[in-house]
Amino acid sequence: MPNLPDVVLWSIPAFVLLTVVEMISHRIHPDEDAAGYETKDAATSIGMGLGSLAFDALWKIPVVAIYTAVYELTPLRVPVLWWTIPLMLVAQDFLYYWQHRGHHVIRILWACHVVHHSSRRFNLTTALRQPWTSVTSWPFYLPMIALGVHPAAVAFCYSVNLVYQFWIHTERVGRLPRPFEYVLNTPSHHRVHHASQGGYLDRNFGGILIVWDRMFGSWVGETDRPVYGLTKNIETYNPLRVATHEYAAIARDLRAARDWRERAGRVFRGPGWQPGPPTAEAPKTTGTAPGPAAEPVA
Repeated sequence: MPNLPDVVLWSIPAFVLLTVVEMISHRIHPDEDAAGYETKDAATSIGMGLGSLAFDALWKIPVVAIYTAVYELTPLRVPVLWWTIPLMLVAQDFLYYWQHRGHHVIRILWACHVVHHSSRRFNLTTALRQPWTSVTSWPFYLPMIALGVHPAAVAFCYSVNLVYQFWIHTERVGRLPRPFEYVLNTPSHHRVHHASQGGYLDRNFGGILIVWDRMFGSWVGETDRPVYGLTKNIETYNPLRVATHEYAAIARDLRAARDWRERAGRVFRGPGWQPGPPTAEAPKTTGTAPGPAAEPVA
């Protein structure tokens, strides 16, 4: 297959330039209602991004091995041509929608993705606040591999999707003209996604396209000004704690769980799931307090 460019690497200068421009714009034209920049928060986001590069390099080893094995087993082959690449991008974006949605509604997956939502700021450095356990994402793209798309082409499409989403993490861009807002994921749509208000929770999961949210009932337009972060925010700038705090909460809940049904729920149900009261027939465990509530999805 032809060599595909490293989209993320080539985009780094643009990331730096746009971030500097956004920082200057907040200084020259401050918005009292905007979340803006805070030094410790921005440093944490950048640190999480750098750490994710190192951990992603480790996760790629088993993932590439699995993808390669599946690709060799399938008799199908999709050539990398000028007209197949757009189709691959659309297919990857569709699967990204379900990956993203799954990481909001299944707690063990949310433990990975919560990192990206843990900032109470919304600016271009927030886009860099990436998890260190992204190994949870690879199964969602197996259908493309099984249909004969080369693993390198899937990685290319994923990188394009990731790079596109950088610029939508900003409050400095308002709504775009209606045709763009209807089809594409925009800053307005993504501000809703990062908000912690009840009506905005678990909405607008699209990567490049917002049409999947419109099709599957998860789209909400921006009305009230978003309040960013989690519904139960973490009070730390420590990158290690940011990366692992939800896994630690799951472990605490598992230790305090009454039975295996509750343990399964704590791992595989939604982040805000709580077990019901014990049934009349079931003996109550004395002296055991229920585990702490999981951090609801932001």
